[in-house]
Amino acid sequence: MTAAIIDGKLIGESIREEVARGVQARLSAGKSKPGLATVLVGENPASQVYVKSKQKACAEVGIESFGYELPKEVGQAEVEKLVKNLNADPAVNGILVQLPLPSGYDEETVLSSISIEKDVDGFHPINIGRLAQKGRDPLFVPCTPAGVMYMLERELPSLEGANAVVLGRSNIVGMPVALLLVRANATVTICHSRTKNLPEVVRGADVLVAAVGKAEMVRGDWIKPGAVVIDVGINRVEDATKPRGYRLVGDVCFEEANQVAKAITPVPGGVGPLTIAMLLRNTLRAANMTLD
Repeated sequence: MTAAIIDGKLIGESIREEVARGVQARLSAGKSKPGLATVLVGENPASQVYVKSKQKACAEVGIESFGYELPKEVGQAEVEKLVKNLNADPAVNGILVQLPLPSGYDEETVLSSISIEKDVDGFHPINIGRLAQKGRDPLFVPCTPAGVMYMLERELPSLEGANAVVLGRSNIVGMPVALLLVRANATVTICHSRTKNLPEVVRGADVLVAAVGKAEMVRGDWIKPGAVVIDVGINRVEDATKPRGYRLVGDVCFEEANQVAKAITPVPGGVGPLTIAMLLRNTLRAANMTLD
């Protein structure tokens, strides 16, 4: 059996088209163009690439992009001051502070300073807290976890009662995904570096979400036949045959898992496009929550 490929590029494009139609509908109704502010502190090359890709995506769907790049020496107070000013700017509907911040910054305090109504990344403690509480809904769900759930809901008629295993417990992916799966009535196991008999635990998963940042850690014989595998990891491995000297792989050994799973996301081209698509969707939603 060869797994069906969950094409994140194709799915992400459909969401972008939906967002573009929503932006056009706002403009046709005489409302303002949605605006997203990105805040980049320091010169982390990966962060620079991510921010540029988000700004490019905004332009493609008609969202106004406001980019702020600050030197890493600027200090905590100046970053918080900028966020405060953006909170008060009516042209800005969403604020994204690119993580990680340089060493010495208090990320929690910076994220907490973002207005909850503009927290389109979904990392404000109140949004995360609401996600963890039964009967309460966050204004925004973190983008990568939202993309994971969107894929799963397309692949499976229902997650109710499914055994779901989440590899990784980060605040950005692992924990929010686990909370969303619980909300979908799945039975959820969160695994981490101290989990005993990890391959055995993973073999019980109807749904596997891998987000540990270890190249091809999950082997094919870890996968339950017929499972749906969402690989959030993106890792560089040396490859002299490639022009850049490396290739990108996920946390799951794709070649092996592809022979066992029912469906699987590729790396690249899987979860990544959904992350940006969900950011655009959240920004449009933030704009639609305002009176303008």
